[in-house]
Amino acid sequence: MIELGKGQAQTGGVAKDTSDATFMADVVDASMQVPVIVLLWSQADPGSLQLSRTLEAEIAATGGALSLVRLDIDRNPMVLSQLQVQAFPAVIAFFQGQGVTGFQGVPGPAQIKEFVQKLAAAVGAAGPQDDAGGIEQAIEMAEKMLEQELYDDAAQTFAAILAELPANLPSIAGLARAQLALGQTEEAEATLATVPPESAEDPTIKAVRAAIQLAAGGAAAGEEAGLRAKLAADPADHAARMELADALIARGDNADAVDELLELFRRDREWNEGAAKAKLLTLVDSLGPKDPLAASARRRLSSLIFA
Repeated sequence: MIELGKGQAQTGGVAKDTSDATFMADVVDASMQVPVIVLLWSQADPGSLQLSRTLEAEIAATGGALSLVRLDIDRNPMVLSQLQVQAFPAVIAFFQGQGVTGFQGVPGPAQIKEFVQKLAAAVGAAGPQDDAGGIEQAIEMAEKMLEQELYDDAAQTFAAILAELPANLPSIAGLARAQLALGQTEEAEATLATVPPESAEDPTIKAVRAAIQLAAGGAAAGEEAGLRAKLAADPADHAARMELADALIARGDNADAVDELLELFRRDREWNEGAAKAKLLTLVDSLGPKDPLAASARRRLSSLIFA
């Protein structure tokens, strides 16, 4: 049987054991002062001991910027059911009373070191308001979560940053993007509503706002194969072509969506009060000014306008 804390090197009192009865004080309340890394371990799992040792060593190296709390999942089912973790051992980092990031399983020492260092840099003892570099690293970490489709983790991380810096535009945009990916359109709109008026035209904010507009069309679009069959039977079915573009955008095939919108514009630029051009420009906005597809779409549209 594994006994964490027995027969292992001590690391300055970094680790603390918690329970159902003390989890609120040991983790949630304590995380209002310093980030708390929670190790969910099981006596039946041989990887838990080594993970605890590695975490203790890395957290000790942060000089008190983080703390480690361990929860025996076999003896504390109440907290476990609330956390809804499916694989063990698992690690969840709490800050400002919320779970902000984590992982499951036993990664290598290098990955554990990177996890601890990034968390310490993001929400270290200096605090996000005093550590511009930490804020940048926290945003970078959350952006990577978005790329990896860890939308819940990304949303929690962006929310933790905004708790300290409510007007941080990259975090507002990131939180709204995460919410949109989770299907929380109303929440994403509410997040964008917090943008200061003077920043309403910021490209990152415009991109998210455009993505929200496009999401509505994608939700109402029909099945792609059926729409293509309609167009094969009648290439002049402009409504079907617009709906096909919406369906393509919804599944992330923006390049094909651009092709369909440009084809619709070529066939009838005035159809439905210029809907093809308006949808194309919204799509371009959602991609952001640095996206190569956005630049290409603008050039192709201009060539049609001035042909």
